[in-house]
Amino acid sequence: MRVVILGSGRGSNAEAILAAEKAGRLGRARVVRILSDKPDAGILALGEKFGVPARFVDPAPFKTKLEGEGEQRFIDAVRGCEPDLVVLAGFMRVLKPGFLNAFAGKIINLHPSLLPSFPGLDGIGQAWRRGVKIAGCTVHYVTPEVDGGPILDQAAVRIEKTDTLESFTAKVHAAEHELLPAVIARLSEE
Repeated sequence: MRVVILGSGRGSNAEAILAAEKAGRLGRARVVRILSDKPDAGILALGEKFGVPARFVDPAPFKTKLEGEGEQRFIDAVRGCEPDLVVLAGFMRVLKPGFLNAFAGKIINLHPSLLPSFPGLDGIGQAWRRGVKIAGCTVHYVTPEVDGGPILDQAAVRIEKTDTLESFTAKVHAAEHELLPAVIARLSEE
């Protein structure tokens, strides 16, 4: 299974995927490319570290979504990799129908909440402020509805009385780093 990772930030979830692959825990999946919409994103440095081609793709003209010329550049960059799976690992743009249709049924996302609770931005903060006792993360297929696609798997994280927002955030990230590679491995065996 050929996997392309899209990310916008430091790349901790991408690193978890690449480390799982290196350790033989990614099933039949192989990461073939890392793409970012930010020229200075930390995720791009993972390419050299793990021997995977990584590059910036200009997302212009929009700041929060892929549409128009930027969308076409991303479609071309991803299509050139012939992916079986496109993984959004901290990719902070809303995908529009052009991209979704180009890779229909092949795009998954990691969201830091137990969907359908707390979709959208800052799922961890939303859960914390709401005072829930159990939160977590979700891997789901991407559809036009933001964070609304079919759920593939979830990992629960209990919020303890001794937790701070920082310690709770760290627990959710640790759960993400286990869940996302496990889902990719499972999908690669189907």
